[in-house]
Amino acid sequence: MLPEAMLAALPEPSGPVASPLQLVGLQCVRARRTLFSDLSLDIPAGHVVRVQGANGAGKTSLLRIICGLLAPHKGQVLWHGRSVARLHEEFGRQLVFFGHAAGLKAELSALENLVVSAALSGVQTDTPAALQALEAAGLAGHERAPVRTLSQGQRRRAALARLVLAPVPLWVLDEPFNALDQAATRWLVGLIGAQTHRGGIVVLTSHQSVALDDGVPQLQLAL
Repeated sequence: MLPEAMLAALPEPSGPVASPLQLVGLQCVRARRTLFSDLSLDIPAGHVVRVQGANGAGKTSLLRIICGLLAPHKGQVLWHGRSVARLHEEFGRQLVFFGHAAGLKAELSALENLVVSAALSGVQTDTPAALQALEAAGLAGHERAPVRTLSQGQRRRAALARLVLAPVPLWVLDEPFNALDQAATRWLVGLIGAQTHRGGIVVLTSHQSVALDDGVPQLQLAL
């Protein structure tokens, strides 16, 4: 996170804010190399943003900056007009970040992992709701199997099932379609469509050219 002295120097906008999520003059420098700079974008509610670029272009770094997990070298990310660097846990409760790693405990079952991850995110759930989410993800019959016994695609679906239990306005997904078969891809596309239809925002990267449902507003962001 940015030091308090630097945060004080970042201006907060005045007046009404049209877009819930705003990227303002972002610059990312890693290992003394500038990955991107002067990156600005207003993201309206109910939109998907596809972040595109070659390997090493800074796609994952941008997602981490949006989540407040990585401080930009310059610029800021605004959530409803306020810097995410200032919002801290308040902002964290309004988003789900799905990274490259599934983030599952191998010794726990898919069901146990889902219940634990929901609790850590502050989402109240119960076993029937978690079982329903896992069934929707295509894991019926595998809910109580240790994660270490699942295939890579099944582990991916088990991790993504938490999106069913995440009624938050912002999803940030790094390569969410990796290792998914056609059925699981269609399921995830449906989840993304439902998220935008209720006014949520999805920011994602994907090497696959997966087509989203018709009527889902999309923005392309090339790095």
